[in-house]
Amino acid sequence: MPVSTPTTIYSILRDVGTIALVGASDKPNRPSNEVMAYLQSRGYRVIPVNPRLAGRTVLGETAYANLADIPVAVDMADLFLAPSHTDPVIDSSIELGIPVIWMQIGVINEAGAHRAEQAGVTVVMDRCPKQEIPRLGVPTVSRPPG
Repeated sequence: MPVSTPTTIYSILRDVGTIALVGASDKPNRPSNEVMAYLQSRGYRVIPVNPRLAGRTVLGETAYANLADIPVAVDMADLFLAPSHTDPVIDSSIELGIPVIWMQIGVINEAGAHRAEQAGVTVVMDRCPKQEIPRLGVPTVSRPPG
């Protein structure tokens, strides 16, 4: 069952440093772009993932076509995708050893969440870190750059 306790969500948001935002957009009016900018303002490194934007820069970060192309370790995959498109990303996250999968509000994939949890991945589903950070009082992340 995906994580929903405030204590666990707080711990995730306190401990992650690098987030792959899958379904990123370079359009400022898109929720994924707004959340990416917010997470960056809170000290997270957010790497955009979208095959249409691969090689381009989004909010100061190079975009990648998929999770496997990201050249640094990722602590969390944040999914801004239709639920029907999440299975390959969940499977890739498991394969790559990404410890947390976060599915945004409205992104619900019970079978995928179960598969990830069986592989030892922590899953948060149908929530938004931009809402959870202020609600839970998560402090700004202090991480060295890079």
